[in-house]
Amino acid sequence: MTTTPRVLILGIGNVLWADEGFGVRTVEHMYRHFQTPDNVKIMDGGTQGLYLVQHIRETDYLVVFDAVDYGLEPGTMKLVKDDEVPKFLGAKKMSLHQTGFQEVLATSEMLGDYPKSMLLIGVQPVELEDYGGSLRPKVKEQIEPAIEHAIKYLKSLGIDVHKRETPLPDDGMVGCEIVTLEAYEKERPSEGDACRVGDDRLIISDAWNGPTFTDDGIAEFDPHQMPQAKLPSGKTS
Repeated sequence: MTTTPRVLILGIGNVLWADEGFGVRTVEHMYRHFQTPDNVKIMDGGTQGLYLVQHIRETDYLVVFDAVDYGLEPGTMKLVKDDEVPKFLGAKKMSLHQTGFQEVLATSEMLGDYPKSMLLIGVQPVELEDYGGSLRPKVKEQIEPAIEHAIKYLKSLGIDVHKRETPLPDDGMVGCEIVTLEAYEKERPSEGDACRVGDDRLIISDAWNGPTFTDDGIAEFDPHQMPQAKLPSGKTS
Protein backbone atom coordinates (compact mmCIF):
# COMPACT_ATOMS: atom_id res chain seq x y z
CA MET A 1 0.00 0.00 0.00
CA THR A 2 1.42 3.40 -1.02
CA THR A 3 0.85 6.32 1.31
CA THR A 4 1.13 9.98 0.41
CA PRO A 5 4.32 11.45 1.90
CA ARG A 6 3.90 14.19 4.46
CA VAL A 7 6.20 17.12 3.78
CA LEU A 8 7.00 20.10 6.01
CA ILE A 9 8.75 23.16 4.64
CA LEU A 10 9.90 25.08 7.68
CA GLY A 11 11.48 28.50 8.06
CA ILE A 12 13.16 29.18 11.39
CA GLY A 13 14.81 32.29 12.77
CA ASN A 14 14.12 35.69 14.27
CA VAL A 15 13.06 38.46 11.89
CA LEU A 16 14.01 41.09 14.51
CA TRP A 17 17.74 40.49 14.00
CA ALA A 18 18.49 41.26 10.36
CA ASP A 19 19.75 38.15 8.48
CA GLU A 20 18.56 35.89 11.30
CA GLY A 21 15.16 36.19 9.64
CA PHE A 22 16.22 34.53 6.37
CA GLY A 23 14.35 31.27 6.98
CA VAL A 24 11.11 32.97 7.93
CA ARG A 25 11.31 35.40 5.01
CA THR A 26 11.88 32.52 2.61
CA VAL A 27 8.79 30.53 3.63
CA GLU A 28 6.85 33.79 3.60
CA HIS A 29 7.87 34.35 -0.04
CA MET A 30 7.31 30.74 -1.04
CA TYR A 31 3.82 30.61 0.44
CA ARG A 32 2.87 33.88 -1.23
CA HIS A 33 4.10 32.91 -4.71
CA PHE A 34 3.75 29.12 -4.96
CA GLN A 35 0.91 26.64 -4.64
CA THR A 36 1.69 23.25 -3.08
CA PRO A 37 -0.49 20.13 -2.76
CA ASP A 38 -2.32 19.34 0.47
CA ASN A 39 0.38 16.97 1.72
CA VAL A 40 2.95 19.80 1.75
CA LYS A 41 2.81 22.23 4.65
CA ILE A 42 4.68 25.54 4.58
CA MET A 43 5.25 26.86 8.07
CA ASP A 44 6.80 29.85 9.82
CA GLY A 45 8.60 28.18 12.72
CA GLY A 46 10.10 31.40 14.07
CA THR A 47 11.87 30.69 17.35
CA GLN A 48 9.31 28.22 18.72
CA GLY A 49 11.86 25.56 19.59
CA LEU A 50 10.34 22.52 21.29
CA TYR A 51 6.84 23.64 20.33
CA LEU A 52 7.73 22.35 16.85
CA VAL A 53 8.25 18.75 17.99
CA GLN A 54 4.78 17.54 17.06
CA HIS A 55 5.07 19.05 13.60
CA ILE A 56 8.36 17.22 13.05
CA ARG A 57 6.90 13.97 14.35
CA GLU A 58 4.13 14.19 11.77
CA THR A 59 6.57 14.73 8.89
CA ASP A 60 8.12 12.24 6.47
CA TYR A 61 10.25 14.76 4.61
CA LEU A 62 11.55 17.98 6.11
CA VAL A 63 12.96 21.07 4.39
CA VAL A 64 14.45 23.75 6.64
CA PHE A 65 15.36 27.28 5.60
CA ASP A 66 17.69 29.04 8.02
CA ALA A 67 20.56 31.46 8.45
CA VAL A 68 23.54 29.28 9.31
CA ASP A 69 27.10 30.19 10.26
CA TYR A 70 29.02 27.83 8.00
CA GLY A 71 32.17 29.93 8.28
CA LEU A 72 31.81 30.85 4.61
CA GLU A 73 31.68 34.10 2.66
CA PRO A 74 28.65 36.15 3.77
CA GLY A 75 25.66 35.48 1.54
CA THR A 76 26.86 31.99 0.55
CA MET A 77 24.21 29.28 0.32
CA LYS A 78 24.98 25.71 1.38
CA LEU A 79 22.74 22.64 1.25
CA VAL A 80 23.02 19.89 3.85
CA LYS A 81 21.07 16.63 3.94
CA ASP A 82 19.87 14.04 6.44
CA ASP A 83 22.23 13.15 9.30
CA GLU A 84 24.42 16.19 8.67
CA VAL A 85 21.57 18.63 9.34
CA PRO A 86 21.74 18.69 13.19
CA LYS A 87 25.55 19.04 13.05
CA PHE A 88 25.44 22.21 10.99
CA LEU A 89 22.56 23.74 12.93
CA GLY A 90 24.69 23.60 16.06
CA ALA A 91 28.20 24.03 14.65
CA LYS A 92 28.35 27.73 15.45
CA LYS A 93 25.29 28.79 17.38
CA MET A 94 24.10 32.29 16.46
CA SER A 95 20.90 32.40 18.49
CA LEU A 96 18.82 30.36 20.89
CA HIS A 97 16.59 28.96 18.13
CA GLN A 98 19.39 26.79 16.69
CA THR A 99 20.05 24.88 19.89
CA GLY A 100 16.29 24.64 20.28
CA PHE A 101 15.87 23.08 16.87
CA GLN A 102 18.61 20.53 17.55
CA GLU A 103 16.60 19.56 20.60
CA VAL A 104 13.44 19.36 18.47
CA LEU A 105 15.10 16.83 16.16
CA ALA A 106 16.59 14.85 19.06
CA THR A 107 13.26 14.76 20.88
CA SER A 108 11.42 13.62 17.77
CA GLU A 109 13.93 10.81 17.30
CA MET A 110 13.67 9.80 20.96
CA LEU A 111 9.89 9.61 20.64
CA GLY A 112 10.23 7.32 17.64
CA ASP A 113 9.01 9.71 14.93
CA TYR A 114 11.78 11.10 12.76
CA PRO A 115 11.74 12.34 9.16
CA LYS A 116 12.87 9.86 6.53
CA SER A 117 14.90 12.59 4.90
CA MET A 118 15.85 16.20 5.70
CA LEU A 119 17.23 19.05 3.65
CA LEU A 120 18.73 22.16 5.24
CA ILE A 121 18.97 25.14 2.91
CA GLY A 122 21.11 27.62 4.79
CA VAL A 123 22.67 30.97 3.98
CA GLN A 124 25.70 32.51 5.66
CA PRO A 125 24.51 35.77 7.27
CA VAL A 126 26.02 39.15 6.53
CA GLU A 127 24.68 41.02 9.57
CA LEU A 128 22.99 39.91 12.77
CA GLU A 129 23.67 42.74 15.22
CA ASP A 130 20.96 45.07 13.94
CA TYR A 131 17.84 44.94 16.06
CA GLY A 132 14.83 45.76 13.91
CA GLY A 133 16.91 45.49 10.75
CA SER A 134 15.94 43.60 7.62
CA LEU A 135 17.83 41.14 5.45
CA ARG A 136 20.99 42.44 3.84
CA PRO A 137 20.97 42.44 0.03
CA LYS A 138 23.35 39.46 -0.32
CA VAL A 139 21.08 37.35 1.87
CA LYS A 140 17.82 38.64 0.43
CA GLU A 141 18.90 37.74 -3.10
CA GLN A 142 19.23 34.11 -2.00
CA ILE A 143 15.52 33.77 -1.18
CA GLU A 144 14.41 32.76 -4.67
CA PRO A 145 17.40 30.42 -5.32
CA ALA A 146 16.69 28.76 -1.97
CA ILE A 147 13.07 28.20 -3.00
CA GLU A 148 14.24 26.75 -6.32
CA HIS A 149 16.33 24.19 -4.42
CA ALA A 150 13.31 23.29 -2.29
CA ILE A 151 11.11 22.86 -5.38
CA LYS A 152 13.77 20.65 -6.98
CA TYR A 153 13.83 18.50 -3.84
CA LEU A 154 10.04 18.22 -3.86
CA LYS A 155 10.11 17.17 -7.52
CA SER A 156 12.54 14.38 -6.60
CA LEU A 157 9.78 13.12 -4.29
CA GLY A 158 7.24 13.25 -7.11
CA ILE A 159 5.60 16.43 -5.79
CA ASP A 160 4.69 19.21 -8.20
CA VAL A 161 4.73 22.86 -7.17
CA HIS A 162 3.01 25.52 -9.25
CA LYS A 163 3.58 29.25 -9.28
CA ARG A 164 0.48 31.25 -8.37
CA GLU A 165 -0.95 33.40 -11.13
CA THR A 166 -1.51 36.13 -8.55
CA PRO A 167 0.59 36.33 -5.35
CA LEU A 168 -1.37 36.18 -2.12
CA PRO A 169 -2.18 39.47 -0.35
CA ASP A 170 -0.69 40.32 3.04
CA ASP A 171 -3.71 39.04 4.92
CA GLY A 172 -3.36 35.64 3.25
CA MET A 173 0.24 35.10 4.32
CA VAL A 174 1.70 32.18 6.24
CA GLY A 175 2.84 34.53 9.00
CA CYS A 176 1.60 37.74 10.58
CA GLU A 177 0.73 40.42 8.04
CA ILE A 178 2.06 43.14 10.36
CA VAL A 179 5.64 41.91 9.97
CA THR A 180 5.72 40.88 6.32
CA LEU A 181 9.01 41.87 4.73
CA GLU A 182 7.57 44.85 2.86
CA ALA A 183 5.73 46.24 5.89
CA TYR A 184 8.70 45.60 8.17
CA GLU A 185 11.10 47.52 5.95
CA LYS A 186 8.70 50.34 5.17
CA GLU A 187 7.60 51.07 8.73
CA ARG A 188 10.92 50.82 10.56
CA PRO A 189 11.68 54.17 12.25
CA SER A 190 14.70 56.12 11.05
CA GLU A 191 17.98 55.77 12.90
CA GLY A 192 17.42 59.26 14.28
CA ASP A 193 14.16 58.15 15.91
CA ALA A 194 15.27 54.68 16.96
CA CYS A 195 18.95 54.22 17.76
CA ARG A 196 20.24 50.83 16.56
CA VAL A 197 22.84 50.13 19.23
CA GLY A 198 21.51 51.60 22.49
CA ASP A 199 20.15 55.09 22.91
CA ASP A 200 22.55 57.56 24.54
CA ARG A 201 19.86 60.23 24.34
CA LEU A 202 18.18 58.65 27.36
CA ILE A 203 21.37 58.35 29.38
CA ILE A 204 22.62 61.90 28.84
CA SER A 205 19.25 63.63 28.89
CA ASP A 206 18.64 66.16 31.66
CA ALA A 207 15.11 64.80 31.81
CA TRP A 208 16.41 61.55 33.26
CA ASN A 209 17.56 61.73 36.88
CA GLY A 210 17.33 58.07 37.73
CA PRO A 211 15.42 56.53 40.63
CA THR A 212 15.52 57.45 44.27
CA PHE A 213 15.62 54.79 46.95
CA THR A 214 13.66 54.40 50.16
CA ASP A 215 15.23 53.35 53.45
CA ASP A 216 14.22 49.80 52.58
CA GLY A 217 16.19 49.93 49.32
CA ILE A 218 13.12 50.14 47.08
CA ALA A 219 13.59 52.15 43.89
CA GLU A 220 11.05 54.90 43.26
CA PHE A 221 10.63 56.54 39.84
CA ASP A 222 9.16 59.98 39.28
CA PRO A 223 7.20 59.70 36.01
CA HIS A 224 7.56 63.46 35.52
CA GLN A 225 11.34 63.07 35.34
CA MET A 226 11.27 60.47 32.58
CA PRO A 227 11.67 61.56 28.93
CA GLN A 228 8.75 61.13 26.57
CA ALA A 229 9.27 58.47 23.89
CA LYS A 230 8.33 59.36 20.33
CA LEU A 231 5.91 57.02 18.63
CA PRO A 232 5.58 56.59 14.84
CA SER A 233 2.24 58.39 14.89
CA GLY A 234 3.82 61.51 16.40
CA LYS A 235 2.19 60.89 19.78
CA THR A 236 4.23 60.49 22.95
CA SER A 237 4.09 57.69 25.46
